[in-house]
Amino acid sequence: MIAQLSLWQGATEHVPLPARLARVYDLTPNEKYFAVRFEQPMPINYYPGQFVQVWVPQIGEAPISISSAPDGSDFFEMAIRRVGSVTGALHAMREGDRVGIRGPYGNGFPVEELAGNDLLLIAGGIGYAPLRSLLKYALLHRERFGRVSLLYGARSPQDFLFYDELREMRRREDVEISLTIDRPADGWPGHVGVVTTLMSDMALHVPRTYVVVCGPPVMYKFVLISLDKYRLRPERVLLSLERRMECGVGKCGHCQINNQYVCKSGPVFDFKTLRHLPEAFTTV
Repeated sequence: MIAQLSLWQGATEHVPLPARLARVYDLTPNEKYFAVRFEQPMPINYYPGQFVQVWVPQIGEAPISISSAPDGSDFFEMAIRRVGSVTGALHAMREGDRVGIRGPYGNGFPVEELAGNDLLLIAGGIGYAPLRSLLKYALLHRERFGRVSLLYGARSPQDFLFYDELREMRRREDVEISLTIDRPADGWPGHVGVVTTLMSDMALHVPRTYVVVCGPPVMYKFVLISLDKYRLRPERVLLSLERRMECGVGKCGHCQINNQYVCKSGPVFDFKTLRHLPEAFTTV
């Protein structure tokens, strides 16, 4: 059962809560980091994998994944790519600027169900943003999980999100971080090839492994093909989908896939649910 938390204290489904940008900096040439703190102090509870609707005054709203782990902080974090008018406006904002936040919405990664198991996280590009929330959660509660591994692919070294943080994580003995870039680049000492090339020599303890995947739609097909030889139960393969979730509450229909609303039933689905919905792996 993939869990959901209710809205934050004082929130309604359709009215954003006022918040401020507590910290902003560049992550890559196309993505920025944002830490958000509500103007009204409150507990900030959410599941890794949930998302929020971010409102920019006079511009509009956009759905953004939370990329931090719930750790008792009075802020949460996002990694936002500049792709449209709302995200473009956010990229032009500075620390202290005001935004509106609705949420958290959707389900999250089922952390209680994952406890006691090995975790293999597979990310491509901006897909690391929601997976970072789960990875940080697992490291925060390290004693609750078995082996924790991340395979992360990006187009170039400059396109990795939180690259310095990942380099620090690689020094730990209780997590395995494997990075790859699509094509050779000057000064890159690591693996070259798409993220599935990191999967050829994986040693999985299949009965106790959950695989969690997030990336561009084209990546899912090839990751699932690469996983097929391990004969994982489909409910142990979790995928986080991206859709234009305009309302966040299953009313507008923009994120509908057959009988599923990504904003309500997702964005996290198990492969048992999605394997008969090929539309789930197309770009929208």
